[in-house]
Amino acid sequence: MKHLLNLLAAIALLVWGSHLVRTGVLRVFGANLRDILAHSMRSRFSAAMSGLGVTALVQSSTATSLMASAFVGQGLITLPSALAAMRGADVGTALMAVLFSTDLSWLSPLFIFVGVVLFITRQDSTPGRIGRVLIGLGLMLLALTLVVAATEPLLQAEAVRTLLASVSSDLFMELLLGAMLAVLAYSSLAVVLLIAAMAGSGAIPMEVALGLVLGANLGSGLVAVLTTAKSATPVRQVTVGNLLFKIMGVAIVAPLLGLWMRYVHPYIPNAGQNVVLFHLAFNLFNSLCFIGLTQTVARWVIALLPQPEDGGKPSLLRPRHLDPSALSTPSLAISCAAREALHQADVVESMLIGIRQVLDSDDLKLSQELRGLDDTVDELYSAIKYYMTKISRAELDEREGQRWTEIISFTINMEQIGDIIERVLLDIEDKKIKKGRHLSAAGTQEIHELHQHLLNNLRLAMSVFLNGNAREAQKLLEEKVRFRDLELAYSATHLNRLADNTVPSIETSSLHIDLISDLKRINSLLCSIAYPILEQAGALAPSRLRAAQLDSGA
Repeated sequence: MKHLLNLLAAIALLVWGSHLVRTGVLRVFGANLRDILAHSMRSRFSAAMSGLGVTALVQSSTATSLMASAFVGQGLITLPSALAAMRGADVGTALMAVLFSTDLSWLSPLFIFVGVVLFITRQDSTPGRIGRVLIGLGLMLLALTLVVAATEPLLQAEAVRTLLASVSSDLFMELLLGAMLAVLAYSSLAVVLLIAAMAGSGAIPMEVALGLVLGANLGSGLVAVLTTAKSATPVRQVTVGNLLFKIMGVAIVAPLLGLWMRYVHPYIPNAGQNVVLFHLAFNLFNSLCFIGLTQTVARWVIALLPQPEDGGKPSLLRPRHLDPSALSTPSLAISCAAREALHQADVVESMLIGIRQVLDSDDLKLSQELRGLDDTVDELYSAIKYYMTKISRAELDEREGQRWTEIISFTINMEQIGDIIERVLLDIEDKKIKKGRHLSAAGTQEIHELHQHLLNNLRLAMSVFLNGNAREAQKLLEEKVRFRDLELAYSATHLNRLADNTVPSIETSSLHIDLISDLKRINSLLCSIAYPILEQAGALAPSRLRAAQLDSGA
């Protein structure tokens, strides 16, 4: 039992080390890696080379697959280009397996020591994140040594020998077990290294090891499919297409395992090296043979997963910046959420512009369409909120933590503004359009002026949210005072028109007062965006109430 626990602990350490390296590299180079991948898609071969390079650094073809899927979902690259990048990504992770299979155990204590020193002393900086990568590399090398040490005593157990004998008699079971291990570990690299270590120690026969490697390759493709199962269709097309390539490769190579054992195995006496070289050979074969079929497989995938009909709705109505591959890099994920929050504000702006159009034209159909946009605002709010909850708060530095709060607050305000606009449109329908009434000329002019101020303030609030400029935030608060003065003045002039018995003003008095009140509420929500920016800059004066309390206490 003790030896089994030692083996399981070594496997867990290997998987954890792989996770540390992957997330650490993404945090250090995340933005640059994504830029390289996004801008290297001119041809299928350059796409494959960029996929190889990015995966060699990240040590995860799954991470590269999620990046490429996100780019396709955002319309930045085409599906064939993304599939070509994945052909290189598989080779990249296979090359890393070959590198780690060499005797680098002497580097393990050095990497762990230097990594811990960097991580503890400079935790929230780039050197600290590099330290995290070094710790992960050191743990992976240490884990491989522990796997070999833990498997030797287990081989002497009769139950283990019987289990291995049963697996070796069925290629399908080998493929299934390898795929399950890759899915559970979320890393085909870790599983291939584990298989190589066990083969090197004699824990499993070479024939079983090769079948498990093929299964691990299938598992890595399945992991990406499962991760993007709830994503948009263009995103899922990439991962499904990549899995199809792996299935075709395994279908061709699996019956030929005997040829490898007969013609290659005798010349590579080290069983561990044999396993990782077979893994590399399989992925080279899979990439070189199928890279010319990216267009064909793309057509198959589009036929299998057709783009759903949008019913005429533009892309404006769907989340388009919430990249799941960025979640492992908190700073990138925060940026994605901020962009989606601005997208939500764009929809709110469309609704706000539409208020004036409905007032002027009495277009009932337009009003109903604009009210339908509130559902979109709510959906975007829910999507952003769910995405933000998946960002690890513990891994955010102080500024990123504050930005997290600002994004949540901004999206809540936009959602509330959307609800207010929907109620405004309902009021216009019920109190004006359906009753055939009209605002007075003076009242219409006043509402137009307030509406224009509000529209300008919305655009200023979006700029403040995006840039965090204290001067623009101060200007936004000044606009709040100006808007309040206008609201008071126009309420007074409306009462004067009522006193003068102006018929249109009397008929639409309730609507007019409600419009002014609702526009003021929207403006207050917009101006509240300035407070966190000014508070951080130290530009907010203490409130009068607090000052009075302090004076009385003195």
